[in-house]
Amino acid sequence: MKNTLTDLNNYLFETLERLTDDSLTEEDMKKEITRSQAVNTVATTIIQNGELALKTMKHLNDYGIETPEKAIPPMLQTLKPESEKKP
Repeated sequence: MKNTLTDLNNYLFETLERLTDDSLTEEDMKKEITRSQAVNTVATTIIQNGELALKTMKHLNDYGIETPEKAIPPMLQTLKPESEKKP
């Protein structure tokens, strides 16, 4: 797994696919459920962190506070339109 929100989304869908695999034994299913609960906990924290960063940037923008590009969290830098990204 990489470290982008897209990668997280893909990983969550992979987890869902494993949970719906009818070929899993009862023991394997219990392991998968335990793993998916841990993944859910971590994913929730990552998403909340991203939401906080986004809310902060929106708040600064609402008040007209310019934010230097180096101060923008990397997870939000990917949200810029391609025309605004530096080569």
